[in-house]
Amino acid sequence: MTDTPNPTLDLGPQAAVVARLAEAVTDEQLADPTPCPEYAVRHLLGHLAGLATAFRDAGRKDLGVTTDTSPDSGLPDITPGWRGELPKVLTELGEAWRDPAAWTGMTRAGGVDLPGEIAALVAVDELVVHGWDLARATGQPYTPDPAALQACHDFLAASADDPQRDAIFGPVVTVDPDAPLLVRAVGLSGRDPGWSRSA
Repeated sequence: MTDTPNPTLDLGPQAAVVARLAEAVTDEQLADPTPCPEYAVRHLLGHLAGLATAFRDAGRKDLGVTTDTSPDSGLPDITPGWRGELPKVLTELGEAWRDPAAWTGMTRAGGVDLPGEIAALVAVDELVVHGWDLARATGQPYTPDPAALQACHDFLAASADDPQRDAIFGPVVTVDPDAPLLVRAVGLSGRDPGWSRSA
């Protein structure tokens, strides 16, 4: 047993969902727009690779360049070997957070020091929301891991009234309170759940 608030949350299934989405992306889609206004698909994939590496190392408490670099330091992009590298680092991310020690003490990601359990929830939020971004941008169906989706929604809902959150997530997009959980989470992330490639 650990004293962490959610030590049983497994990040691996959601990381695997994102890996499958990435695997299905065609070269022709790499320049397509995404729900992240500044990102084409290739930049979103590059961001996913960077965040997966950072949060893998945060879980391992292996602090250094990968955990110190701000996500705003430059426009991310894919590397020539991204098709092999991205699924590998996503798998490693899931494995790192299966260690109960990852959830304890302090760690760092994006140059920010965080308690381990908060870093894990930030990683879940990134995987769920950017999974939705990638699925929407490439026209793929999206079924996130249920436990990860619930954790993501609850994490975002907890900060919905925080005036500081808009600098990170953008203003909440109001949706029907009876909408599916994924739609509500996407709205809380500051995205329009109705975004489409043709809009």
